[in-house]
Amino acid sequence: MRRTAAVWAGKATGVLSRFSRLGGGTTLPGDVARAIDPDVLRKLSRDLKHGAIVVTGTNGKTTTARLVTWLLEGAGHSVVSNRAGANLIFGATAAALERAGANGRLHADWGVFEIDEASLERAVEEIRPRAAVVLNLFRDQLDRYGELEAIAKRIEGALARLSDDSHAVMNADDPRVAEIGLNLKRKPLWFGLDDPAVALHELPHAADARTCPRCGASLIFEAVYVGHDGVYHCPNGDFARPAPDLVATHIGLNGFDSVALGVSGVRIELPLGGLYNAYNALAAFAAGNALGFEPAYIAERFRTVQAAFGRQERLEAKGRKLNVVLSKNPAGFNETLRTAVDLAGGHWFLIGLNDRRADGTDVSWVWDVDFERLRGRSRVVVPAGNRADDLAVRLKYAGVEAQPPESDPARAIDALIEATPEGETAHLLCTYTAMLDLRAELVRRGWAKPYWET
Repeated sequence: MRRTAAVWAGKATGVLSRFSRLGGGTTLPGDVARAIDPDVLRKLSRDLKHGAIVVTGTNGKTTTARLVTWLLEGAGHSVVSNRAGANLIFGATAAALERAGANGRLHADWGVFEIDEASLERAVEEIRPRAAVVLNLFRDQLDRYGELEAIAKRIEGALARLSDDSHAVMNADDPRVAEIGLNLKRKPLWFGLDDPAVALHELPHAADARTCPRCGASLIFEAVYVGHDGVYHCPNGDFARPAPDLVATHIGLNGFDSVALGVSGVRIELPLGGLYNAYNALAAFAAGNALGFEPAYIAERFRTVQAAFGRQERLEAKGRKLNVVLSKNPAGFNETLRTAVDLAGGHWFLIGLNDRRADGTDVSWVWDVDFERLRGRSRVVVPAGNRADDLAVRLKYAGVEAQPPESDPARAIDALIEATPEGETAHLLCTYTAMLDLRAELVRRGWAKPYWET
């Protein structure tokens, strides 16, 4: 009775939230339902016919979870997923509520939930997943998470609670993720990249995991792919990258249009760009492998996946093409800039910076973003968001000529549209709530769908 009441209250809250346009009903229903029955997610998760997969890490959760969902749906399974990106425990609860029936039961074969790193312990306890995917650990929202070592310990504690028939699927290229996996009692399924042609040979200045977790010596990197992810070893022999069980080779990068990689004898072609999406594709491939899918099926299915909202989301606006890309920390921002400028040849930019709780209230991290990459190559840069003035200062120090800062989303979009020639592509690189603000204005103009409908 209590569970059914919680489901009905949560579902009613979701309908009211969407009807009133106060939100997408992606979080608040979970809050309401859990207030009535704190065990509602645990109970609903037991209804899943085959179980659940959780995806965690700093960057790439939404895209990787969407890829795993796409695999399962293509095989004829019904899947419940927090596809709008609400990744706290309340968002996972809200997603389960939406698919629950009038009898309070969840009718689905699988659950695929992206989970905030700080929420993983609770998610593992309540959802009891069959597989947990750990993508990476980069510096992000220090005011909320603390240092990487602290969040790594929390993730390690969560993975240690996985049931004996569950799989940990982990990125061998990330030293902090590798440290977690090597401390587990059962060996994870490791994945990693192996293509020197797309690698750097030294760490970027903003790299986080530089030292051996055993002895403190500086790690030696033979290859660097994204942030501090790469091939590494301790000079004292105390620590090294675990040998990957699944390796991506012969990586092809085509701006924001696509990324290709060879895995297990098949060629993966993903209609999303950037080297970071090679990691997302490989992680989803590894999860699919753990669930028993054939490599050929995974490769064929990945060809037709669509981007999640705000993750290389392509829109049309007055004859211009808009590419909306979430960029929320130094490692992620540097990769989206690298893809936009070096690989896609971008010239027209709107960069959005907010300091709300979901972004992190401390924005000093923008000084670790390589905005210098835009110098002499961008034709228009519009600083936007509620911290547009701070961003304008950072761009000035980078030697980037930018338009006047604009905190109002409508005026910022107008400035970008006016400066971008018809037929060209403008890139909107934004922190999370800055992206939501800009998308809300694009929705108001009829240029985008509400995020909960994507």
